[in-house]
This record gives sequence, structure tokens and C-alpha cells, in this order.
Amino acid sequence: MTRFRMLGDVRVGAVGLGTMPLSIEGRPGGARAVATVHAALDAGVTLLDTADSYHPPGGEPGEGELLVSRALASYGGRTDGVLVATKGGRGRTARGGWTVDGRPGHLRRAAEASARRLGGDAIGLYQLHKPDPAVPYAESLGAVRELLDAGTVRLAGVSNVDAEQILLAREVLGDRLVSVQNRYSPAVRAGEAELRLCADLGLAFLPWSPLGGISRSSLDGTSALEEDPEFGAFHRVARARGTSPQRVALAWLLSRPGNVLPIPGASRPETARDSAAAAGLVLTEEELAELAGEAVRG
Repeated sequence: MTRFRMLGDVRVGAVGLGTMPLSIEGRPGGARAVATVHAALDAGVTLLDTADSYHPPGGEPGEGELLVSRALASYGGRTDGVLVATKGGRGRTARGGWTVDGRPGHLRRAAEASARRLGGDAIGLYQLHKPDPAVPYAESLGAVRELLDAGTVRLAGVSNVDAEQILLAREVLGDRLVSVQNRYSPAVRAGEAELRLCADLGLAFLPWSPLGGISRSSLDGTSALEEDPEFGAFHRVARARGTSPQRVALAWLLSRPGNVLPIPGASRPETARDSAAAAGLVLTEEELAELAGEAVRG
């Protein structure tokens, strides 16, 4: 298994870091959040995923982006190979709900604000966070095309989309569309058709919440949670390998068809390191068959 994947013409580590848990309600303190990003970078992660809507209720848009920017600025190693992916088109309510706004004017303003917060010459990967049912999707995509043409955005992606929307995005954005970010995990496999379409089109598929169905056990085994009976195979393989079921689940995702690049979240340095290590875990054909059967039953 390669330790790297491609996003367009950019090579990144095969496992990214989703920074949502570092940015919304329940997030750790600032020092631990930065330490978690640094641990991921130390472990070979070079894709950091955030969004302008990753902030606590009542907070300011872009808090998550500013966290990523601070973490990169304070990192002691090289960061020139790190790709920061952000998203626009969603917001938060004062009570913690989520909104959607795909109006072209809003997307242009949001992307420009994200670019200022993240710094650099352009946003590495800009993703439409979710289609807005009140706005024709082609109009929202047109705004992203304008951002690409203006140089505000280098590469584009879409998120929370169906197959028809992926094909429309490809039509509007051409080969500057490089990725699709949908929910997909051992427990949630409704995105199988979209995953396979991405494989056919040569697009990277970024599963969000990729550890669904896998209990979050303590990494040192001192207070492991009870196994989810529907996904015991991941725990059995992990025990036999002397590793965590989370790492096994990510390795299973990396074995799926096409160019799959999971972006697990983390709120502790040790969790970020454990997830990143999945890029080096090669599962046998027998293990993959067992895990696939378990996931299908789930």
C-alpha cells in the first residue's frame, strides 16, 4: 500500500486530519489542539481539512481555519508540502445547528475571507460544503469556477453530493475538480455508488467520519470500550495485529476502489498519530475479506 495519494497534481499522505473536533463545541484547549495538529504532521500527515463553519455556536466564522494557520506557523518542521483544504457554503446557528448558503455571492466572499485567514497565495483545496436546495447547484459551482479562474483557489472539491451532482461538478469545473468528500465508513456505506464513480472519474474520495461503527477505545488498552458487536471483525483483526481497530478501519478504507483518502478527526496527539500510522498497515486478502463481510452485514 502506498503511503501517499494524489489530489489532482498534489501528492499528500494517504491519511489526512479532519480538524472539526478541534474547532467546534467540546474542542480541547488551544495548546492541545495545536499539539494534535503538530503530532499529525510529525506522523506524516500532509492534508489538513477544515471549514469556515467549524466554530462553536456563537463563535466567529473561520475559527477552525485560524487554528490550522496558527498550528502551521508554530510548527518546527517543514510545511511547504502541507495542503490545507477548507470548505464554504455552511454556517452555524446560535444554538449549534447548521445552515447552508450556496449563493454565488456568498461563496465568493466566504472563499476570499478563508484565503485571508489561511494566508499563502491561494487556498490549496476549496470544497463546496453542501448543495443548497434553494440555489441551482450549477450556480454555486459557477462561483467556484470563478474563484479558480481568479487564482483565489487552486483546486476544487465538492462534499455531501450524489452521483448526479458529481457529474455536474465535473462538467462545470473540468479537471480542476479533484475530490469528493462524503460520509463513508464501515457503518455507513450508502456512498458506495459515489465512491465507485469517483474511481471511474479519477477523483479522490475523502470519507468524512470514517471511523463510524468502530468504538473509540483507549489506545493503551487500559480502559477499552466494549466492542460493537456488529463490527467485531475490526477488533479481532486489530488484536491479532497488535494495533487499534481504528487503524484497521482506516487501512480497510485505503484498500477500497480508487483513490480513497480518509480524513479522521482527532482531539489528542496520540489519536492523530494512531490514525496516521494506518498508511503503513497492509491488510492481507483474508483480513480484507473478513472485514468486507463484516461491513456489509453492518
